[in-house]
Amino acid sequence: MSRVTPRAARLAAWIAIPAALVASGAVVSTASYSAFSATTVNPTSNWTAGSVALADDDNNTALFTATGLKPGSTGANCITVTSTGSLASTVKLYATNAQTTSALASNTAIVIEQGTGGGFGSCTGFTPAATNGTLTPANTTLASFASGSTSFANGLGTWAPTGTASESRVYRITYTVSATAPNSVQGTTASLGLTWEAQNS
Repeated sequence: MSRVTPRAARLAAWIAIPAALVASGAVVSTASYSAFSATTVNPTSNWTAGSVALADDDNNTALFTATGLKPGSTGANCITVTSTGSLASTVKLYATNAQTTSALASNTAIVIEQGTGGGFGSCTGFTPAATNGTLTPANTTLASFASGSTSFANGLGTWAPTGTASESRVYRITYTVSATAPNSVQGTTASLGLTWEAQNS
């Protein structure tokens, strides 16, 4: 059995002291790792696009289905257009899907007015706007309207919905076959659609 000398015992004790210090330092280091902190937060941001929106009261029915026309024939109908968009916009009216190269088209005047009162199927109570109530220039025919107003860029009207609430305008469209229409008008046809377009301003 080996015997530990006093000198070996003292050496072992000196070696044990650094090891104990290292272990103690690890404990202290771990304990001092926590720290105070603070944050400030901005709530979640959100983005929503505005809109332009138009509707009318025609129930997908044409304003006119006129037959048997002759010199002096005339007719009128109204339609209500409503803006429900959330953005300020400008509304223009123009012709679409036009078939107006016939003698009937060039001998039929069209007058488009903007105002209030009436609605699709009845112009009772219609009153043109005091300013810019008549949108079509004088002597406008189906043919000239169809060729002159073909898009928003050259469309008719100055209506500018604000986008803050629902707004409506009533349009009265009147056609009249010229009282001096020539014989070449007999048996001819004409057709066109009306498009209202809103673009945000």
